[in-house]
Amino acid sequence: MNSTPTLTGKVALITGGSKGIGFGIGMALAAQGMRVALTSRSLDAAKAAALEINRSYPRQALGLAADVRDLVSQEQAVAQLLATWGQLDVLVANAGVGHFANIETITVEQWQETIDTNLTGVFYSIKACLSALKASQGYIITMASLAGANFFPGGSAYNASKFGLVGFSQAIMLDLRDAGIKTTTIMPGSVSTYFNDRVPSDADAWKIQPEDLGQMVVDLLRMPPRTLPSKIEVRPSQPPQR
Repeated sequence: MNSTPTLTGKVALITGGSKGIGFGIGMALAAQGMRVALTSRSLDAAKAAALEINRSYPRQALGLAADVRDLVSQEQAVAQLLATWGQLDVLVANAGVGHFANIETITVEQWQETIDTNLTGVFYSIKACLSALKASQGYIITMASLAGANFFPGGSAYNASKFGLVGFSQAIMLDLRDAGIKTTTIMPGSVSTYFNDRVPSDADAWKIQPEDLGQMVVDLLRMPPRTLPSKIEVRPSQPPQR
């Protein structure tokens, strides 16, 4: 019951998996012998990311097109994954966007895209995966943010989506644990990633790196079954002095 779980041969679906945090998690899981399906709205981007993982870990990655804002799109991606590998053990709901503006200037479209992607998109991802995860008694990991606990000027849409995601994740943790499904939400601070089309550089070396979060996900999956870290805040250990 409480031995360290074996990851070899298990299957994960990672939304927003073509770059940044999602890709870092995918690489870390593949290194543990897991098979990983990476989704992106761009099929080319998803396939390119899977190809990069497969160079190091042959036949362990699959690239799929899916838009988390569309439940049918999510269901189709899960169906493709199951047709390929026959099981689903882990969902990493990672896809996200950020629009940052004063309440007077943020647009309705920016608000809607932020909520639809960061909050409703996670709901759709879980609904699409739930039957398969119940069958495997799997694991759901949602990628929130310290912005889900700390509000800031210009963050109305992003704060709302991430505060909502933290609450949603903790509620479904209680809904699903009796079915044998674990749920954890990870709340990172500054991460060196491509978020909002930013290109990481050497100046981001102080930030959390995608591979660090990949290791965190591996560690979560290897926790004894009796133990569930349900919410994790993670920060850079040495941010620049203000």
